[in-house]
Amino acid sequence: MYRLFFKRLIDVLVSLFALVLLSPVFLVLTICLSFANRGGPFFFQKRPGKEGKIFSIVKFKTMTDKTDGEGNLLPDAVRLTKLGLFVRKTSLDEIPQLINVLKGDMSLIGPRPLLVSYLPLYNRTQARRHDIKPGITGWAQVNGRNAISWEQKFEYDVWYVDHVSFCVDLKIVLFTLRKVIKKEGISGEGHVTMEKFKGGQI
Repeated sequence: MYRLFFKRLIDVLVSLFALVLLSPVFLVLTICLSFANRGGPFFFQKRPGKEGKIFSIVKFKTMTDKTDGEGNLLPDAVRLTKLGLFVRKTSLDEIPQLINVLKGDMSLIGPRPLLVSYLPLYNRTQARRHDIKPGITGWAQVNGRNAISWEQKFEYDVWYVDHVSFCVDLKIVLFTLRKVIKKEGISGEGHVTMEKFKGGQI
């Protein structure tokens, strides 16, 4: 019953309340990031949702669009602004995803939506992460976030798919708050962001 009805109801109610509560922060960040990025404050990207259905995720943009002489984007570490680093470390860049939750593309809790290009790289077990809606935070995020390997991340995602419940979701919310406060697991080792997934074994 929780998975089929109450989870979605909680998603809608909490997202609406959070957007209203955070509206001043939303407005300030929109203005500040517009100047810091010298452009739009939002980042849009196609991501796979439940059953691999593609949707557009929205986040606050933490990097500029600086390119080299050939028009290629510069490395993440170069494009990440000081404000962007702060926004990312405090997880404020995730706030616009509440809109995705209201639209029904995402849930508050679930496996993080990754790149569309990863879809053909998953093995059968890893692909089960798409049996439910992706989330703003999830079991993998509170167990290492970007500081763990892809294999560990997917194991946690699949574990969550098999153990969705109100108690598990509540635990994830509490652990997420602790992670945000401590600013843990923001980056993979040696990277500003998580290293790209290159495929799993069958």
